[in-house]
Amino acid sequence: MNILVVTQYFWPENFRINDLVKGLHERGHTITVLTGVPNYPSGKFFSGYNWFRNIRQNYEGIDVIRVPLVPRGKGGSLRLMLNYFSFAFFASLMGPFLCRGKFDLIFVYEPSPITVGLPAIVLKKIKRAPVMFWVLDLWPESLAATGAIKTKWLLSWVARLVRFIYRRCDRILAPSRAFTARIGAMDVDPGKILYFPNWAEELFQANGETSYQASPVPIPDGFRVMFAGNIGAAQDFGTILSAAEKLKDYTDVHWVIVGDGRMYSWVKQEVERRDLSKTVHMLGRHPLEAMPYFFSQADAMLASLRRALIFSQTIPGKIQSYLAYGKPIIAALEGEGARIVDEAGAGLTCPPENVVGLVNAVLAMYKKPRHERAAMGKRGKEYYAANFERGMLITRLVRWMEELNSAHRLAADRAYR
Repeated sequence: MNILVVTQYFWPENFRINDLVKGLHERGHTITVLTGVPNYPSGKFFSGYNWFRNIRQNYEGIDVIRVPLVPRGKGGSLRLMLNYFSFAFFASLMGPFLCRGKFDLIFVYEPSPITVGLPAIVLKKIKRAPVMFWVLDLWPESLAATGAIKTKWLLSWVARLVRFIYRRCDRILAPSRAFTARIGAMDVDPGKILYFPNWAEELFQANGETSYQASPVPIPDGFRVMFAGNIGAAQDFGTILSAAEKLKDYTDVHWVIVGDGRMYSWVKQEVERRDLSKTVHMLGRHPLEAMPYFFSQADAMLASLRRALIFSQTIPGKIQSYLAYGKPIIAALEGEGARIVDEAGAGLTCPPENVVGLVNAVLAMYKKPRHERAAMGKRGKEYYAANFERGMLITRLVRWMEELNSAHRLAADRAYR
């Protein structure tokens, strides 16, 4: 098949869509990626890029076409709105001219914002190709839960935009089973909604092997609880830091934070203000290839989200990476994320936004014998192989794509007759 992927984020930005397009390309499909100028998470254009430089590239045999956008800056509300809508505008305007030829299917990757669906709808009309939309962030629910938008009329307007986009998609993929009802509530035919979870890149399954040799920042010896990923409002770092405060007397318990995001500066300031620099270590952003090295240095991996209905229905993408690598998990989650950790027997869970619960979970993991923690990791790895293995999921996705393409062509033939 000839597949057009529409995504605001793509290599050299670190998102799972990079791995997905490689997987589709490896199976013989022709892939074109329509994306923006890379600027996540720093808020500035990556070195070597601007509005007109490197707008056409090749990523491991995959054609990449970039359109201009306003960089996200420091992540303020106005700047993010400009970032989101500038990509939607330029991709809608320029995409039909830059993406030449016919496509069998348009695949949309939406970790946020929902506006990435707008250029796909324009391209659907012009290219006469069906749209498959992978919803990884539910709007307007997540906007309300993080406090990004508090005005009721604006949330209502966003809901109308979401409904407009969903109803024009031919298939919608949901990363957790709990998402399906929320998507269906937007007047979407339940038959169009398919459960399609995240997976972890293959490098997390390499039994700890990595070409990345050393950390640029030394990690102190002791019991290491590691958080890896986006440092944002949804991840509830207030609770994490409060738990770290209560455990300051356990000088051999270290909280290691690998990643970047909108809340990075705030977290760093809070570490200094609370005098936590001896036990909380912020290692910053590192390439995906470095993650197995960092994981190998951890005794337990941490996942957390704020308490909100939408987050209880979400499976944080890091859960699959943690499971695949085989490290025990401490999950300050409820709902789907906690269910998976409990069902797998891969770690300990506690309610979100519960400082005492997180402290107790960390202490319980800290006191467990090494072989018990290893057994948790092994069970997690086995659960991952049975439920989230990359090859299995990409095979499933390709089958759905082929079925949708065939149904679309059959419908078009009937209409022509």
